[in-house]
Amino acid sequence: MEIKIVTREEYVKRINIVVEHIGNNLDREIDLNELADISGFSVFHFHRIFKAMIGEPVGAFVVRMRVETAARLLRYTPLPVQDIAYSVGYNVPSSLAKVFKQFYNISPTEYRNNKSYTIMKPLQINPDVKLKEPKIIESETKRVIYIRLQGNYQTIDYCGAYNKLWSFVKENKLFTAGIEHLTTSYDDPKVTDIDKLRTDVCLVIHKDVKPSGEIGIREIPGGKFVVFTYIGPYSDLYTVFDTIYRNWLPDSGYQLRRENGFEKYLNNPDNTLSEKLKTEIYIPIE
Repeated sequence: MEIKIVTREEYVKRINIVVEHIGNNLDREIDLNELADISGFSVFHFHRIFKAMIGEPVGAFVVRMRVETAARLLRYTPLPVQDIAYSVGYNVPSSLAKVFKQFYNISPTEYRNNKSYTIMKPLQINPDVKLKEPKIIESETKRVIYIRLQGNYQTIDYCGAYNKLWSFVKENKLFTAGIEHLTTSYDDPKVTDIDKLRTDVCLVIHKDVKPSGEIGIREIPGGKFVVFTYIGPYSDLYTVFDTIYRNWLPDSGYQLRRENGFEKYLNNPDNTLSEKLKTEIYIPIE
């Protein structure tokens, strides 16, 4: 049965709040009744709505978020396995090890020690990608309006989402100087199936406004970032990220913070040649 657009937007809004809550609370037990309460749906309906909107049951989603977060921490940080287990909600490392092996057919310790082991896809290192020496900056917290999309990072409808956001800006008289175009990606395409990849398409705003339907309001936390400037087609951003993580990060002396990075787009793809598109890549470090 087709959902009317207004009703569907309200569903998206409520499920986005639940997903945000899950991501912020992986270090503790997440009660499914609590999630239903946050969504505003009854427990009976919540489970069905969540699966319909996200594509998998809520329990499976929570487990996958825990394990995929652990995989990123194992590969990109020096945190002990025990600390990683605690940080994603497992009281003992053996519990994480059991689930991790079910997902990836390797233990967390073996995965950390075997840098050549790929969970899904190998790194794509492109020697033709030229990156300037990055900047290390302290960024303030950014307040954004956003639309959450799910699917392949290379094919989801960024332009359609930005058009909706700009219509929202005009309707609510939110225009000011300094509006920035950002995207925040939540999942690593190395460890997450492409149909489950999540990204927020964002505009930084400077006026107060309330969320409406599929358009949410959130903050992108500030802090220390390494910022790379990349000039070239968006289709090569995969290899840019792999080049950064393979060639720069291990020798940098920095480690990743447990925050999501973001990309900032500095020109308009509608009137800019693809080879001249300019993107800043912000990676949270400490």
